[in-house]
Amino acid sequence: MSLLVVGLSHRSAPVSVLERASLSTDAQAKLLQDTVAAEPAAEAAVLATCNRIELYADVDKFHAGVAELSTLLAQHSGVGLEELTPYLYVHYEDRAVHHFFSVACGLDSMVVGEGQILGQIKDSLARAQELHTAGRLLNDLFQQALRVGKRAHSETGIDRAGQSLVTFGLEQLAAGEDVRGWARGKRALVIGAGSMSSLAAATLARAGVAEVVVANRTLDRAERLAQILAEADGGHVSARAVPMESVPAELTRADVAVSCTGATGLVLTAESVASAVEGRTGAPAAFDEGDAPTDVRPLPPTSLGSDDNCPLDLAAVQQSGVRQTGFSVIGEAAVAGMDAATLEQHAAWVDNATVDRRLAGRRGPEADAELIVALAATAATVGRIPERRVPEQVAPLVRPQPVLFLLDLAMPRDVDAAAHRLAGVRLVDIESLSEASADAPMAADVDQVRRIVADEVAAFGAAQRAAHITPTVVALRAMAADVVAGEIARLDGRLPGLDDKHRAEITQTVKRVVDKLLHAPTVRVKQLAAEPGGAGYADALRTLFDLDQETVAAVSRAEDSTEKTSENRGPA
Repeated sequence: MSLLVVGLSHRSAPVSVLERASLSTDAQAKLLQDTVAAEPAAEAAVLATCNRIELYADVDKFHAGVAELSTLLAQHSGVGLEELTPYLYVHYEDRAVHHFFSVACGLDSMVVGEGQILGQIKDSLARAQELHTAGRLLNDLFQQALRVGKRAHSETGIDRAGQSLVTFGLEQLAAGEDVRGWARGKRALVIGAGSMSSLAAATLARAGVAEVVVANRTLDRAERLAQILAEADGGHVSARAVPMESVPAELTRADVAVSCTGATGLVLTAESVASAVEGRTGAPAAFDEGDAPTDVRPLPPTSLGSDDNCPLDLAAVQQSGVRQTGFSVIGEAAVAGMDAATLEQHAAWVDNATVDRRLAGRRGPEADAELIVALAATAATVGRIPERRVPEQVAPLVRPQPVLFLLDLAMPRDVDAAAHRLAGVRLVDIESLSEASADAPMAADVDQVRRIVADEVAAFGAAQRAAHITPTVVALRAMAADVVAGEIARLDGRLPGLDDKHRAEITQTVKRVVDKLLHAPTVRVKQLAAEPGGAGYADALRTLFDLDQETVAAVSRAEDSTEKTSENRGPA
């Protein structure tokens, strides 16, 4: 069996696709159950966050596994397989382990180094354990990923390379200001009471907001979060809970709102945001698009020429005395001041064979020189385009300072994207965070984390290969113990008068001989099995000692049952 991961993330797919492919909690559970029910997979786990959806499985066939996992992802996400396939990535065996450990360390996050992914991995493992879809491989993988992520954050300065998505989003809202200074005294509304919303509420409280209002569909969860906030840091922050029905009214009071729910539809429409702005300012909130400036004056007609709609006044050119047979003025001075549409029209007119027909069929430096001389002479005579053709300068529209700041961390989005265009609103969502994070600086510690990941991948692979041979070694020792027991029984039959003291001494001696004979080869075979390509040593042992395959399988099942009993108590 081998590890396979099929998924998509902010690195492989646009936010619009991630948004449509997002999985609800129920959809994740059904996906896990259907995956382990499929033929190629024995174990499955789903890692679904705001910017990635990944399906991990232990499969016995690579190509069949890829096809099955891709199909299941498409079915449960509701995005057609043909549309989804170009955005999917596949990792197998050691590459899959390397990818997952990199994810756990925050190297693959939208904001490099953020640590929230560790909590999401822990939740994913707990879900797979609860549904009994995680076996030995995925339990080992996820537990080790959590340890690797913690090691990366404790041994390096990866935390300096990036912050949580919440912190990064607040920095984007602050637009260059210090977040604490920007947030101080503001009223905050947090919509949702899950892990991301709780982190947002705590971050805002630490940043110095005056009040945090928590809205959630389950009111008691909102009340618990509000109580935690109110009791933290000596109760410096006022916190209260409200039902979701109170969001429109609370949005009118709030200065900043953070939304991260599991809703499949919009939580805040553009109209509701506009109403909140109007409630704060007393004036209707206008959309930027469609609000044409009133002081823009229409340009005069541009087709002044009489020769096939040439935009230049050819009559003036002809009066200059310069011989112009079907010749267009294209010098820099002549086209200065043209608007884009006129310039494009002029270029099209030139392209339509309006260059001097006597010279069009000629090639070489002489013909080029004649054209250049004619152009220069015409430009000198005609000069600039008449000033009446130059549009008057219009002062750029000044966007008003925002009165409402919105941070949408949900996938699919909670806030209507049309709110971006509302005057008086600054909206930061997953899409804008993705664009902003592309230019975020990376700390030097990232290289050190990558080395940690490489070392841990090698160690994990060695441990898995060594574990693969353990049932065979256990079966071998069990067979040796049976041989010893059989020979002692034979001895009892041949020497019935043997006293207990001598029988015990003989039994112990025979066991020591067997143990010494098996010690060196079993230790060595475990070492060899831990190396790449060492899986064949288990087959060699079974063949050399004629071990029963069912006995080996029974040992594996017994070990899996023991490990599941302990691991299902919860992830570390």
